[in-house]
Amino acid sequence: MNRFALLVLLWAQTGALAQEVVTTPEPARAIAAPRVPLPSEASTAGVKKFSFIAYGDTRGRHDGTELQAEHKLVIESMLATIKRARTSADSIRFVLQSGDAVLNGSIERQWSVSYVPLIDRLTTEGGVPYFLSVGNHDVGNSTDLADSRRIAGLRNYFSATAALIPREGSPRRLAGYPTFAFGYGNAFVLAVDSHIVDDSVQLAWMTRQLETLDRKRYEHVIVFFHHPVFSSGPHGTPTEAQTAAIRARWMPLFRKHHVRLLLAGHEHLFEHWVERYTDSTGTHRLDEIVSGGGGAPLYGYVGQPDVREYLAAGAPQKVTLQQLARPAEDPGANPFHYVIVHVDGSKIDVEVVAVDWGRGFAPYHSSGATLSDEPR
Repeated sequence: MNRFALLVLLWAQTGALAQEVVTTPEPARAIAAPRVPLPSEASTAGVKKFSFIAYGDTRGRHDGTELQAEHKLVIESMLATIKRARTSADSIRFVLQSGDAVLNGSIERQWSVSYVPLIDRLTTEGGVPYFLSVGNHDVGNSTDLADSRRIAGLRNYFSATAALIPREGSPRRLAGYPTFAFGYGNAFVLAVDSHIVDDSVQLAWMTRQLETLDRKRYEHVIVFFHHPVFSSGPHGTPTEAQTAAIRARWMPLFRKHHVRLLLAGHEHLFEHWVERYTDSTGTHRLDEIVSGGGGAPLYGYVGQPDVREYLAAGAPQKVTLQQLARPAEDPGANPFHYVIVHVDGSKIDVEVVAVDWGRGFAPYHSSGATLSDEPR
């Protein structure tokens, strides 16, 4: 090949690359950094009393064209809650979202137009750190790590959360995955991708985090992810593949390390399950709260999940299940809501806050419960 032909070839390749770069869509706009960043783990070692907010499923009917209207109602209530608690010893320190931020995570404008501006209000007006664990809608409903929909969804996720999650290279973040952890006070919080439960890399990372954790400091281990372990909405019957995999692969790990609280969504309603089990150290309690009332179309009760196989597998540990709070059959009776989790030493209380027409929602015959079997 002569020099002229080589130059023509290089020019053509460069032009094609430039065209590809130009036509590649921009990733989602970054959420504003929290006005009050999460302190370092070491600096909060002595903190025993604080609160945080948990919720999920904020995707809206008009994602990509306008703000998520129902999610906005939830955000405005959260901001009022954060403001009221600001001067107390029980102030809100961070917010957890268990996934399905938008309808189709591979589309940038759904994040930038409909979701990010609302979370900006939490991090700037509210001043609190915000952490998102991906849902199936955020990653294109794909379990294939090489799927273009998943890749595009994660590109938008990492761009939107760039100022929120642990930095790249941190020991509290799994490279290439939306999987991370952080510690605050006497609580350790772990975010995992429940759409790829069978992924061995993620499972190994989760296991290392739990095995190397200082349990003298971190009395409470809290894991948040999208797919619930148990639920009685439309995703609970029949058992979905992700749920079956969580029961088989993650729950034995969570019992082994005495995880205290699981926070999930996927079902657009509120319910609360309690698992009790026994090991060589005694009898333990693991609570699972399903809170998917962040703004997505609401669901109702469909039926009890089939847990026979799960209970049979857990028989050596005397595993039992109790549904502490059950959703209504009518979706309209399951309001948009969020959960305030109050940590006070070894004690955890939860308070469910419903918004708009749902005010007064009492899923426990009251709005709250204590996560303990010990008499008050």
